[in-house]
Amino acid sequence: MLPLPISNRFVSSICYRPEIFRQRTSKPTLGLPGLVVWTFLIAAIVATIFLIGSADTQTKSMRNLQKPSSKVIFLDVNETLLDLEPLKVSVTNALDGRQGMVGLWFSMLLHHSLVDTVTGNYNHFSEVGVATLQMLAESNGIELSEKDAESAIIPVIQNLPPHPDVIEGLESLKEQGFLLVSLTNSSNAGVKEQFKNAGLLEIVDRRLTVEGIKKFKPDLGVYRWALEQVGVEAGDAMMVAAHGWDIAGAGTAGLQTVFVARPGKVLYPLAENPDHVVKDFKELAELLNTTKP
Repeated sequence: MLPLPISNRFVSSICYRPEIFRQRTSKPTLGLPGLVVWTFLIAAIVATIFLIGSADTQTKSMRNLQKPSSKVIFLDVNETLLDLEPLKVSVTNALDGRQGMVGLWFSMLLHHSLVDTVTGNYNHFSEVGVATLQMLAESNGIELSEKDAESAIIPVIQNLPPHPDVIEGLESLKEQGFLLVSLTNSSNAGVKEQFKNAGLLEIVDRRLTVEGIKKFKPDLGVYRWALEQVGVEAGDAMMVAAHGWDIAGAGTAGLQTVFVARPGKVLYPLAENPDHVVKDFKELAELLNTTKP
């Protein structure tokens, strides 16, 4: 049971009126009993704040804990399954070794892929990536040809390694009977090459890409189209991704959502919370193995 709430006015009177402490400490008559009372009071305030915060965090982390009844799991690919570190190094080198620009490039890539979506155009994600890398280079006074931009992105992204937890985690999910379906902004040929080189071709059951609908995630139409392709209702499927924007889109489309908290990845605070947050796919497999529908 939590301690009784302490009013903000009372806490402020203790924390922001140093004259109280000056008055008390200026008198040598405080004695050991008084010191014990003050120590206990301050400890109670700290404990109350800590326990209230812990309870709130625990409530959020246990939100809507349930298995998707149809056992369909949609998987994002880049950064969720595959480690982007080699691509980050390659793009940095293409930008004359300037540090800290990879995140800006990826944001521009997402931004302009959605420009294509809302304007009714479609270009392959890799083409948008090359174009935005050239844009970023030009805006920073760096000469970068289309050929050099392609060389910095396409062969590297096709050979990205899986995160260390991915193969074991996915195999465990398959053993539990889940249908694993990738859903990515990449092209059909691109993701097939990625999975072949990463050893995932035989593990993931189906590969869906936005090439089939010519819109990019997180457009809601992409998730609804993917549900139709598999023949499942939104509430009976789960989207797993390491991107807050992907979680926001899938959740709004009605899917259950799991955020994989890869280093440096955060949720969009203005969107609905995901149903689960896990550190990797091994934790996800353990969680679903112990969760009852």
